[in-house]
Amino acid sequence: MKNLIISLLFVLSVNVSYAKSPAPLQVEGAVTINTVQAKALMNQGATFIDVRRASDFSKEHIAWAIHLDLKLALTESALLKVLRKSQPVVFYCNGDLCQRSAVASEKAVQWGWKKVFYYRGGFPDWKKAGLKLE
Repeated sequence: MKNLIISLLFVLSVNVSYAKSPAPLQVEGAVTINTVQAKALMNQGATFIDVRRASDFSKEHIAWAIHLDLKLALTESALLKVLRKSQPVVFYCNGDLCQRSAVASEKAVQWGWKKVFYYRGGFPDWKKAGLKLE
């Protein structure tokens, strides 16, 4: 019985440690947007940056998005190669349990981008809305 309890506690602690925490609702200096606003920004020519892992991006992504993996490729110089600091940029990842787009938005604000949009619902919300994917 003691071994069963210890095993159960171990399984529960492992599951808790791998639980994802919700992404922040807002990022200071950025504008949090929903899918309708994201689509409007795309129609206006805003650059979408997918900060997910390469494996996620290669499976499917928002049409015309540029991939800059948060941990492997997103730097100030890499972002400057894509757009000027005065141009609008939309960061997205795997939805409201993914922290990557919030972190990317924070970095862009710190680096001096003026029109940073944090698409918290990200790829899952875009796909759910039936919008164009590649």
